[in-house]
Amino acid sequence: MSDWPRVLAIESSCDETAAAVVRGRQILSNVIASQVETHALYGGVVPEIASRAHVEAMVPVVRRALDEAGLSIRDIDCIGVTYGPGLVGALLCGVSYAKALAYEANKPLVAVHHIEGHICANFLSAPDLQPPLLALVVSGGHSHLVLVEDYGKHRVLGKTRDDAAGEAFDKAARVLSLPYPGGPSIDRLAEQGDPHALPLPKARTEGLNYSFSGLKTALLQSVAREEKAGHILKKEDIAASFRRAVVDQLLEKAELALRETGCSSFCLAGGVACNSLLRRRAQELCARLNARFFAPPPILCTDNAAMIGFAASYRFLRGERAGLDLNAVPSMPLPG
Repeated sequence: MSDWPRVLAIESSCDETAAAVVRGRQILSNVIASQVETHALYGGVVPEIASRAHVEAMVPVVRRALDEAGLSIRDIDCIGVTYGPGLVGALLCGVSYAKALAYEANKPLVAVHHIEGHICANFLSAPDLQPPLLALVVSGGHSHLVLVEDYGKHRVLGKTRDDAAGEAFDKAARVLSLPYPGGPSIDRLAEQGDPHALPLPKARTEGLNYSFSGLKTALLQSVAREEKAGHILKKEDIAASFRRAVVDQLLEKAELALRETGCSSFCLAGGVACNSLLRRRAQELCARLNARFFAPPPILCTDNAAMIGFAASYRFLRGERAGLDLNAVPSMPLPG
């Protein structure tokens, strides 16, 4: 479409400094400076270190995004930026730079919710996808079931009451002495194991909500109990059993939501959407319920700026603008 704005988007909610240029569903560039190797030394993200790394990477990442798109800042119609939720220091790096750039270049500024961005990754990877749809957003900080009624119009049907699924994977990885990030490490190891080797309980939660905090405790207790009984457990089997328990819980609620809403399209979003078992089982669920299944490629599941750019596009076309008083909001609900 000729009326799509050219959006320069910036994402810095956690440990990736990202910038992208998008026009509608076309990704003109998508640059990501990852800090995974830095934080792997500590077994998790250190907020102060993440903020310092964002400060160092922001300017070169944005310049590269513009260069790869073959555009200058003068060619950009608006600047989109993640302003929450996330680590407050990390968010401030992106928000502050986006405001300064918007002021200097005299460009409109559009504020984007991080979870909305993750959902929008599906629109970038599936040209024919249209709302309404049901999205399961699973990452290190979020586990949400969201009914997307229209572009930018969301209704949260359920969410975690404590730990997110990605956080649970990270904690399980530490129990098994696996490297950070824990989710991919668990997933790779689980492919070689028996998912029924270690019985794990299923959390009982009201409605379509989730709970994963008890699962980590159950894992610790179950491993200790088996070892006390003299049973030798393979790490592969423990990883496979834990992965199955998390995926079971995620998709059990997702199935209920699909049946209740009658949605014919189901999307995965967020970093945990890279999990191979979750993708396989979600596809099987959709085939059984005669629903269409969507999941972005891994590069669009983890934090990136292209997804933020698409979310900013619709808000820009609706006339939404953020002022230069825009601030980072580390904890905030998904906009309706």
